[in-house]
Amino acid sequence: MGLIDRLFGMVFGNGGNLVAQTAEVFRENAEKSAVREVAMRSDALAQYAQEFALQRRGLFDRLMDAVNRLPRPAMALGTLGLFAAAMIDPIWFAARMQGIALVPEPLWWLLGAIVSFYFGARHQLKNQQFQKQVAASLAITPTVMRNLEALNAMKPVSGQKQAKRVEPALTKPELSFPQNAALQDWAQSQH
Repeated sequence: MGLIDRLFGMVFGNGGNLVAQTAEVFRENAEKSAVREVAMRSDALAQYAQEFALQRRGLFDRLMDAVNRLPRPAMALGTLGLFAAAMIDPIWFAARMQGIALVPEPLWWLLGAIVSFYFGARHQLKNQQFQKQVAASLAITPTVMRNLEALNAMKPVSGQKQAKRVEPALTKPELSFPQNAALQDWAQSQH
């Protein structure tokens, strides 16, 4: 009996399991993996919470937010300004466009990349905010469904007498279009 106890003690270990420890060399322990995953996710969420926590922002942060809001309106208003300048003083406008024609192509590529990255990041931010709004809307769906069911329950059943609907009496004003025959015909067909 002592030999069998020693043999089992050697295979399964004293207080530990040699088979399980050997298997963990080849396959990850699912329970320990889940514990590590929970710890990692909670740490990541804590980091995000700390990063995005509502905190009093300084003057520099508010100034940078204001500067980040300038490019789109400036580009839109600048383009409209160019159209106005072309109509007001075409010679001045043509002289400026000749200057733009001298800009080398690599600089145009650089400008395109900068504008693309700016608007791409802005689009991603707005898309994430939209997804948050959709999630919030979906969260109130059960309440809306209960409200609709309550409203539908207030409708009279087909056997009950429904209240007669009264159409409001509207008077049609006299329309006169002395210079447009098509509008005169239309006004007469409305009476």
